[in-house]
Amino acid sequence: MKQALKPGLSLARRIQVDRDRTIDFMGEKGRVYGTPFLVHDIEHTCRELLLEYTNPGEDSVRTAIAVKHLAPTLLGMDVEITATVSSVDGRKIAFEVAARDEFDLIGTGTHDRFIVDRAKTYERLRVKAAKRLG
Repeated sequence: MKQALKPGLSLARRIQVDRDRTIDFMGEKGRVYGTPFLVHDIEHTCRELLLEYTNPGEDSVRTAIAVKHLAPTLLGMDVEITATVSSVDGRKIAFEVAARDEFDLIGTGTHDRFIVDRAKTYERLRVKAAKRLG
């Protein structure tokens, strides 16, 4: 992880709510941006910001997320997600996040990520898979 990663850094990412990001259980008239997809987009925005500050062979994983989905966003609308680093504690990075559509603040929350070494992570996963197979 690079030393330049500091609180206050932010990234805004714009997405369009396509059909795959909408709920389907309320029928066609009720298609709106689904909360799981908002969470997914928040996570990817935070990861994208962190990738600018990681070293080769590093990535990050989610350790916590708390999101309030405040308003519906229609299919086809644009959403801007803003992630701002609120703290850096070693390899643990905390974010404040906000999402706005063309008219409303639609979501707020916090998200924590942890910088990992990919090779070490792959080894941990290999060991766990081997245990599972017996």
